[in-house]
Amino acid sequence: MSLRWRIMGSMVIAIILTILITIGVGYYATQARLGEFVDEIGDDEARLLAQNLSREYTAAGGWESVDRPLTEAGFLFQDIRRLEQSQELAGEHPESSDHDQIRIVVTDVDGRVVTDTSSELSPGTSAPNMDGRRETIIDVATNKIVGYVNVDVDREFLSTESHGFLNALLSITLIGGGLTAVAAILLAAWWSKRITAPVTALTEATQGIAQGDSAQLPVTSTDELGRMSAAFNRMAAALKTQRELRRRLINDVSHELNTPLSVIQLEAKGLRDGLQPPAQASDHIIQEVERLRGLATDLSWLAETDYGELRLTRQTSSIYELLTAEADRWQPQTQARQVELSLEVAADLPHLALDRMRMSQALANVLSNALEASDAGGSMVLGATLAGDESLVISVTDDGIGIDAEDLPHVFERFYRTDLARSRGAGGRGLGLAIARAIVEAHGGELALASDGPGHGVTATIRLPVNS
Repeated sequence: MSLRWRIMGSMVIAIILTILITIGVGYYATQARLGEFVDEIGDDEARLLAQNLSREYTAAGGWESVDRPLTEAGFLFQDIRRLEQSQELAGEHPESSDHDQIRIVVTDVDGRVVTDTSSELSPGTSAPNMDGRRETIIDVATNKIVGYVNVDVDREFLSTESHGFLNALLSITLIGGGLTAVAAILLAAWWSKRITAPVTALTEATQGIAQGDSAQLPVTSTDELGRMSAAFNRMAAALKTQRELRRRLINDVSHELNTPLSVIQLEAKGLRDGLQPPAQASDHIIQEVERLRGLATDLSWLAETDYGELRLTRQTSSIYELLTAEADRWQPQTQARQVELSLEVAADLPHLALDRMRMSQALANVLSNALEASDAGGSMVLGATLAGDESLVISVTDDGIGIDAEDLPHVFERFYRTDLARSRGAGGRGLGLAIARAIVEAHGGELALASDGPGHGVTATIRLPVNS
């Protein structure tokens, strides 16, 4: 069963149970209240009549006007019957009264009948034991008991009337409940569709991603479903980017591998055919193998950064000693290229917790790029300064070919090489800056490049936190 039908079924069951419980509770509560009302009728009428009869007896000095309170209350059977007969003769339909179903018998203190609204007992006869409620009639003047009023309610009739009312109420409630259930089912169908629509779209989009598609989900709300769609869109965009990077990586790696392999193949054929001196062919082959080894090493470094496996072995190190050692290590290479390398570092720079080997590799990649971009007679400056109390800035500045403004946002991408670098046949594989930035960021720092354009050189800036 689909999620939509399960949600709709749960909502419908909950709605129907709520309606049935409401009807059942309402029916039985009304039935109980009507039963209490029937009991209260006799009690209330008996007390009221006893009070009225007591006053009438005192005022008349006897039972002569006993019928007046009964007539005024509408209980005197003969008067009511005459009224009904007159209404029938006038063509009117007399309305039945609940008083028709209440019998009033008044007796004196000796138990003799004074009056009976149903005319079943004659005045002066002894009254039998009667059902219903009995109240005392007193002479208000002397405060003596002079008689009794017996109120007998026809419970069977009133119960029948109550059941009729309850049945009518139940029918109306059931009809209303049915209409409510229909409206609720339609609402549940619409709401369940609205709830499951993003899930259905997510399923289809996921299947599309598995087939190479990168469709985006519409975000129509800010609730959990909306946030789910937005998160999926971000994931789809990230997957698309990763897919593109993977494609570019494969293409670039294939290109980088193809060039040295082709050279090795040509040198080996020339050596076999006697077209190349063994020493020269061996040098070329060794050079290309070293190039392949360097590519493999760079890819291994990148794999560590990609999968979060770059582990640092930090130890407190002197920045002055680190940069001095790097300058000494690169002096032979810069001199061979007739490029002047100078060091501008103060001896009182603070010590930092660094992985010296990794940081040395990052500096080597930056210095190598600067050297490749410099012409004979050019210069490079390796320096370090404090930027306030929070960071230390290491800079490598050259006066080489520079970087075009359009290339600056891409220089940290893998295998990316500017047109200026390609045109001058500069070495490198386009991975050095990506590796250097990963190492610097692992130390909590930042690596940035700045250039005023072609021919104006480049400044690489490494910013490290002092309290790292």
